[in-house]
Amino acid sequence: MNEMDLKTKIEGLEKAIKEHKDFMHTYEGTLKQTQQELEDYNKPEITPLMMDNIHEAVEDVLNSYSFDDVDNYQDLEYELDYDGRVALSNISFDTYDIQDKIVQKVCSLFKEAECPEAEECESTVTTEKPVE
Repeated sequence: MNEMDLKTKIEGLEKAIKEHKDFMHTYEGTLKQTQQELEDYNKPEITPLMMDNIHEAVEDVLNSYSFDDVDNYQDLEYELDYDGRVALSNISFDTYDIQDKIVQKVCSLFKEAECPEAEECESTVTTEKPVE
């Protein structure tokens, strides 16, 4: 092979690599979409109205929650600045209370299903095969 043949071959290979990269992006997009479809496959369906109700429930709880209440914050740590001022250096937020209120509000939108027998409910939760 001469120099011109090698340059032509390099250009051809670079073009092939570029074309395959374009296909790769297409395949990656399709792969991500298919993975999302698989993830969503077994999810229970919910109506847009119920989604709006859940959104409003969470919004109601957050809007009515008092972030000004000092008792909602824990582990306040103060420090003395270089200029002699006292500053709050560390603060942690008690998320349990707000989490509990959101869960209660969202759960109030649904009716809890009853299992006919407790054993059947437990067997549907576990992935173990029944012993025969």
